[in-house]
Amino acid sequence: MIDVPAGGTLTIGAPSLVLLVGPSGSGKSTFAKRVFGPYEVISSDHCRALIADSEEDQSVTPQAFELVRYIAQARLEAGRIAVIDATNVHQSARRRNLDLAEKVGVETVAIALDVSLEECLARNASRQGRVIPEQAIRGQRADMDRTLAHLDGEGFGLVYRVDGTAMDSVSLVRHQG
Repeated sequence: MIDVPAGGTLTIGAPSLVLLVGPSGSGKSTFAKRVFGPYEVISSDHCRALIADSEEDQSVTPQAFELVRYIAQARLEAGRIAVIDATNVHQSARRRNLDLAEKVGVETVAIALDVSLEECLARNASRQGRVIPEQAIRGQRADMDRTLAHLDGEGFGLVYRVDGTAMDSVSLVRHQG
């Protein structure tokens, strides 16, 4: 696992499947918008809204993730970077995405956004629109702690850890292949 300091860089090749990993409220979507291009980021919330007219409709979550993986596969097959913006705190979700990358034959990158529970809860409370239940965030943060302990051994080509103090100043360096 590579710890990325404030002002540090992420080096990612194209095509690559990039998974953002972090609890709700950790700033994944904000980080993705700042670091990646607008067409590179595939948000599970956005896909949920495309299907059900609402990011909050959890009943369409399976279909939303099918759409996420469909778009990611199309981007990867076109030689592009595909960034999956979802919590990805469960190994089973990461495994499905790793399987997709293996099927297409591309590099994989995990970016673990290691933000404290207190910061996640504060960000969640200040959100416009959808607010996630506190217990859900507490559970996701506990899952994140377990994830950080073994993310290196899951088969990603690169694993970056970015803490809450570095998120606003990290930059991206792209390379082909």
